Amino acid sequence: MSKSPANYRPETRLVHSGTLRSQFGETSEALFLTQGYVYNSAEECEARFKGEDPGFIYSRYSNPTIAMFERRMIELEGAEAARSAATGMAAVTTAILAPLKAGDHVVASRALFGSCLYVVQDLLPRYGIETTLVDGLDLDQWQRALKPNTKTFFLESPTNPTLDVLDIPAIAEIAHKGGARLVVDNVFATPIWQSPLALGADVVVYSATKHIDGQGRCLGGIILSSEAFIAEHIHNFMRQTGPSISPFNAWVLLKGLETLGVRVRAQTDNAARIADALASHPKISRLVFPGRADHPQAALVKKQMRGGSTLVGFEVKGGKAAAFRVLNELKLAKISNNLGDAKSLVTHPATTTHQRLKPEDRAALGISEGFIRFSAGLEHADDLIEDLTAALEKA
Repeated sequence: MSKSPANYRPETRLVHSGTLRSQFGETSEALFLTQGYVYNSAEECEARFKGEDPGFIYSRYSNPTIAMFERRMIELEGAEAARSAATGMAAVTTAILAPLKAGDHVVASRALFGSCLYVVQDLLPRYGIETTLVDGLDLDQWQRALKPNTKTFFLESPTNPTLDVLDIPAIAEIAHKGGARLVVDNVFATPIWQSPLALGADVVVYSATKHIDGQGRCLGGIILSSEAFIAEHIHNFMRQTGPSISPFNAWVLLKGLETLGVRVRAQTDNAARIADALASHPKISRLVFPGRADHPQAALVKKQMRGGSTLVGFEVKGGKAAAFRVLNELKLAKISNNLGDAKSLVTHPATTTHQRLKPEDRAALGISEGFIRFSAGLEHADDLIEDLTAALEKA
């Protein structure tokens, strides 16, 4: 008996889900580079705009290639619906802002990517939306932050860049009891290692620029949730405001999804070997990797995730000067603020992704002047370890 698509394993869905073939029967997904669409009659056009006739209207918010990318992500994530966006930050901003109005309240984990912090701390209050930042690891703080007007909880897990793992089911329960929704940025875990919707989250967002593309080619983002949330809050917001992904980028991301499982598993294996090799290095004072027994939330990682991460965080003794010497000595790993690439990438969060934070706020998050975020690529692990250990000798 043949299986329904929902019953296929993730690797199979990553290759086959959502494919729409034209009359030419192409093997690879077709790339539809078109702005608009033509109709057989004025009546058909009217019906399309009324939503009475299924089909595409304008590529700002509906396009066959984009629809294939969204459908593949829906089936991988176990969501009911999705809308893709031009970038990961467009997806985050839309997922948070679109359902809200002046007078609403948002609670977010303090451990966020710098641009996400900007949205929560700076952007939302401009529109009369109150915000509260909490220590995401402290469930009591989430509970105490709840107000009658709280509409949204927002978090990353694992966090950027210190790789803390937050208790998604417990935080979702607190949100739901207070009448709020939980939005989870799942970029660092990827859909291969963590499924926030199954853990109780209401909305999942990705920067598809990272692992989903995985080869440094294009930008993209996606929001996944229930049919009701997408229809009531996201679709019209994106249709009218236009943070649209291009069909070409959606096509690139479709091709990236085909190898996502293979790449993430290999990169995670590399990251694990690097973490083990560096954990006792005399030049390193702290190392964090979800998957090691010494991770601060090791028990939660086992409970909530299917694997670790493609990222390793470590603190070099000697502060910024020593960290910079390490970065500058690396031959294989390239200095870049991106992550999830086939090439190993390394960055210094205190002066890049989190540089706008006050020093005391960075310190509270564990982002010291010596902290380095390493995104493992697809190189041979031994070469990466040799590269890192040679660079550390210069620290």
